[in-house]
This record gives sequence, structure tokens and C-alpha cells, in this order.
Amino acid sequence: MVRLAGYRLVSRLGDGAVGATHLALSPTGHVVVVKTVHAHLAAEPWFRERFRWEAAAARHVRSPSTAVVLDADPDAEVPWLAVEHCTGPSLSEAVAVLGPPAPGDLAALGATLAGALAAIHATGLAHRDLKPANVIVTAAGPKVIDFGLPKAVAPGDGTQTDTGRRLGSPGFLAPEQITGAVEPGPPADVFALGALLALCSTGRNPHGAGNGRLVLQQTLHDEPDLLGVPDQEWAAFLSRCLAKSPYARPLVPEVLEWCAARATPRAWWQEPEPAALIEVHEEALAERLTTE
Repeated sequence: MVRLAGYRLVSRLGDGAVGATHLALSPTGHVVVVKTVHAHLAAEPWFRERFRWEAAAARHVRSPSTAVVLDADPDAEVPWLAVEHCTGPSLSEAVAVLGPPAPGDLAALGATLAGALAAIHATGLAHRDLKPANVIVTAAGPKVIDFGLPKAVAPGDGTQTDTGRRLGSPGFLAPEQITGAVEPGPPADVFALGALLALCSTGRNPHGAGNGRLVLQQTLHDEPDLLGVPDQEWAAFLSRCLAKSPYARPLVPEVLEWCAARATPRAWWQEPEPAALIEVHEEALAERLTTE
């Protein structure tokens, strides 16, 4: 196994525009995720400075619904960030396997994620890439992952890399992230949360699917497709979250209050089918650690 500052990198989980993600073991033997930064970004002083600030802020995020940022070294030759490993299916997989949640469970999910965003925003950060793949359904409940690494890759540019590759996910990017009109902040996360809840409810992204450029155009110019959300009250709420202007969207505390008032009190992820799906992922992780 490759070692990085005492962390043993077990296997590479994937690559993104900013860096690579690794399954790893901490110096105390705990399973973690280590994210390393691509060399061309590590060579940029402005990126290291932004990474230093975001990593420090992320370590102060306190919520039962966010992955814990454990450690970071923005000054290493290969800058890195160590995060709690959240074991379970992504929300994308959970909805694909289990089907759309009931309205009360959808509201409970919205309240959970709004609470996670509130904790992130309290440190001065914004997530900027909230989507179903960045929510893991664990035995302790849904957890938001993938924050703490800068998602802007050029000063004043939150949308594209130096090669023109867009950061973020079409369908969940707010209009201001697409156009660069303003620095994306909490209102962009509210937009993404609205798109995420609509997708979980209907099985469709409210701004279409397939060709990324077309989805971005629909996000900028078309009204969201909310056919199939639980009722007109939900349609009106999600329409506000998905407003084109960031100033027309509800604030995160308002989203939290609205969803909490409609949420079922039960822990839906502990029901037999979600629990069985989580167990499959826990067993797969244990097997992977013994074979790597």
C-alpha cells in the first residue's frame, strides 16, 4: 500500500477535475477517504491558498449529516484531505433500487440535507456540487460528502477548468454557476437541493437529462419539470428553490423549517429494504479491505 502522511492508500476510487479519491486507512486503522490534488493545481499558489482556507473551514463543520473532515495538508507536495468514510449506497442508487420516497420521507430527507447545508454554510463554505451521488445513505442516516476541496479552479471562475471542463453536475448547477454572474454561495446549494428532491420524487431531473449542454440551456431558460411531485404545495415550494434568480430562492433555514413541518418522524433508512441495501455496501467494503 502507498503511504501518504501516515495514511495507507488502499485503492483509487476515482478521479475528478480537482483531484483523485482514494480508499485509505488512517494511522489508527480507521477506514477513511483521502482526496489528493492534481499536480497542475498543486503548482498554483492561489489554489493552495484557497485549499488551505476551505480545508480549515471544513474541519469546523459539525453536523450528524455531513462526513467529518479529519485532516488535511495544503502545503504537502501533493496536497491532500482526509475525510470520514461513509458506508452505504449513494442516494442515486437508493432511489433507483427502492423507488421514490413517500412524501413524508421526502420531506425528512429535505430537512436532513438542509440541516447539513446549514452546518456547512455556518463556516463560510458553500457545497457547490450537491447532487444525489454526493449523499450517502448510511446506517446512521443520510450524509453529505464531497466538500472541503475548492471547486473553483481559476481565480474568479467557479465553472470551468483551464481546459474548459465544467466543474459541477448539469441539472444541479444553479444558473449563476453556469453564467458566472455571481460567486455561487448558499442560494446555489438551495437550487441543487430543489433539483435533488425533485429527482428523488419523480425519477427525472427537472431540467432534463442526457446532453449536458442542453441541460444547461434548459436550466437557464426553461421552467423546471415538476410533473409528478407529491402535490401543488410541493410544486410551489420546489419552484421557489429552483428560481432562476438566487435572490428569489428561500433561505436554507426556511427550507429546513418547511421540510421539517412535513417530515415523518421515522428513520426511513432503518426500514428493512434500505437497511439491507446498506448492509450490502458494508459487506462489500469489508471484503475489499481484506483483498486489497
